[in-house]
Amino acid sequence: MLTERRSALDGPFDGRSVPGSMVDDLDLRLFRSTYLPSVVPADAIEEDGRPEELKLACVRMTDLAGTPTVLGLLVLGLDPSAFIPGAYVQFVRYDGTGPEAPIADDQEIRRNIVDIAGRLDALLRGHIHTRVVEVDGFRERQQPDYPFAALREVCMNAIMHRNYETSHAPVRILWFTDRIEVTNLGGPYGQVRPDNFDRVCDYRNPSLAAAMKSLGYVNRFGRGIGRIQAALRENGNPDAEFLIDDVSWSVILRRAT
Repeated sequence: MLTERRSALDGPFDGRSVPGSMVDDLDLRLFRSTYLPSVVPADAIEEDGRPEELKLACVRMTDLAGTPTVLGLLVLGLDPSAFIPGAYVQFVRYDGTGPEAPIADDQEIRRNIVDIAGRLDALLRGHIHTRVVEVDGFRERQQPDYPFAALREVCMNAIMHRNYETSHAPVRILWFTDRIEVTNLGGPYGQVRPDNFDRVCDYRNPSLAAAMKSLGYVNRFGRGIGRIQAALRENGNPDAEFLIDDVSWSVILRRAT
């Protein structure tokens, strides 16, 4: 916490340059095809005659000297974890209710935000089981054991809010037979406290939050927890449980019964 307070004088960590990294460490095809169109209108892109190096700097993917920033590596990096050790996601599926159970699936996703989102979409959907439940009379409906919308919101918010500066641990998604636990290193930040986290919002990584909002992965209006709980209730799951301390944040989703 003291480190975060001292570094606040230098601006948010996600806006800093990363020594040793180069533009070649960024996926420039992804910048042109996906990120730039999400933050700049199409007509403005057509009229903009500036070189790509300056465009990268204008949206804070690099500094003016051409060195990638933390934001640039997280959003566009070919392997962000090569420079930011904790910038990856670990997924483990257990065939039981505890970590001593056999492991059914174990994956590490060491890519940028856009690629992580795509990989997680397929991975999580592949592990969700759906059953047919009777509504009334002759009517039936499909009920997943977890609503994808809630799981997606939890995972993307963990990526957005985690502490990339002083922790080398990944975002962890632990999937048990009765629950899912998603943990990110980085406790409450700024105005957020354990007693107000469901009402107050603040951003450890404000540039990353803005980029993820532009890409459509999160909203920046403090509605995430409400959206998670609403999706769970609609699907018949218990409310999400939040375990918060000074250095970490965990969300537990219980399977629908």
